[in-house]
Amino acid sequence: MKDYDIRDISLAPSGHRKIEWVKNNMPLLSALEEEVRKDKPFDGMKISLSVHLEAKTAYLCLVLAEGGAQMSVTGSNSLSTQDDVAAALADRGLKVFAYHGATDEEYMRHIEMCLEHRPNIIIDDGGDLVGMLHEKRPDLMSEVLGGCEETTTGVIRLKAMEREGVLRFPMVAVNDAKCKHLFDNRYGTGQSVWDSIMRNTNLIVASKTVVVVGYGWCGRGIAMRAAALGAQVIVTEIDPVKAMEAKMDGHDVMTMDKAAPLGDIFVTATGCKHTITVDHMMKMKNRAILANAGHFNVEIDMAGLEEAALSKIETRSNIMGYALPGGRTVNVIGEGKLVNIAAADGHPAEIMDLSFAVQAMSALYIKDNHGEECKHGKCGRNCQRSGDRRSDIQRIVQLQDKGLRVFMGQGPQFRGGNGSLCPVYPCQSMQHIEECRRGGDGQREGRV
Repeated sequence: MKDYDIRDISLAPSGHRKIEWVKNNMPLLSALEEEVRKDKPFDGMKISLSVHLEAKTAYLCLVLAEGGAQMSVTGSNSLSTQDDVAAALADRGLKVFAYHGATDEEYMRHIEMCLEHRPNIIIDDGGDLVGMLHEKRPDLMSEVLGGCEETTTGVIRLKAMEREGVLRFPMVAVNDAKCKHLFDNRYGTGQSVWDSIMRNTNLIVASKTVVVVGYGWCGRGIAMRAAALGAQVIVTEIDPVKAMEAKMDGHDVMTMDKAAPLGDIFVTATGCKHTITVDHMMKMKNRAILANAGHFNVEIDMAGLEEAALSKIETRSNIMGYALPGGRTVNVIGEGKLVNIAAADGHPAEIMDLSFAVQAMSALYIKDNHGEECKHGKCGRNCQRSGDRRSDIQRIVQLQDKGLRVFMGQGPQFRGGNGSLCPVYPCQSMQHIEECRRGGDGQREGRV
């Protein structure tokens, strides 16, 4: 198999410049790079990674490669791959299988090509690598020690697999680490979503009514930044406690049926299917703007919109306008895909520095602890051990000594060899835990 499947290797110089820029603004990963370059902890290990393929992800890949890892890389969304960054990684000798605008078939082919690497460690964003291994390529699983999952959506998929008893190797729920979701999900999503909406629409946010669908950590960040920009914020939320929290934070709270006629801009952030339906769109103002901040493009009913629309036209780059019966048009940014990365550059480098440092250290957890039996006596299962985290925290302290400011919360969750979660590290409650894969039948319709 060839070592890469990308658009154009000649784009590499542009990608190198992007990677160098983020490297200079990611001090935690830079310090880790110095450490692993000396110790080569991943020497002889093969890592397959599926994360939004832009400069910050590329730098994580290069840090792991500096630590001795043989890297195989693909994207986690067909619109988030930056072709110059993919070319830069291929130019550095990494196996890269991704290009911008891939069809669904091409995207899944790239996932499989990435797995042909026969990885020892999986680094996932949304769960497509893990899903492919379990559903279509179990023959490639024999050498997998474990993996790490970056996102809320991916963790939801893992929990579904855990409940069904089918998860066949341990997974670190990176999303559940406090220094991931408290910062990445809230502040990273909050800033990058509005960066995308504002650069793609060239419209002011102040004075507008913004409807935020869901009030998890991503929704909190989106609502907080919208209010700071001068918008009136409405939150729709099916969890009554989160709804009360949104009200206490100063936002209006109501159902989507009531919010639909009031909003100028709608942003979904739930991980659930069809939180905005065609019926909702029929009630919206003319030229209302819709954007999705969830991992998969299932939150806005795009299939229903395509069917209901009388016509569609690209109203601005990355924005499609759909003419509906009654003379109204709704505008959807980035095809209803992840707006902050499909139609922009994703989270700020400093935020992803925290998240990707957790990913790298979680990969080290797997390498160091994959064969160690649980010793705390509380599982009653053949669970692999998460460890006491002292070595991990010691690493953080060492990095702090180099002058870095690091916010360390509870460590990542570690799943056992049978896919179960060790209760020593209880996971964060998920209010909308439902099976999903790209809007599959098991995913709950979050009509709020």
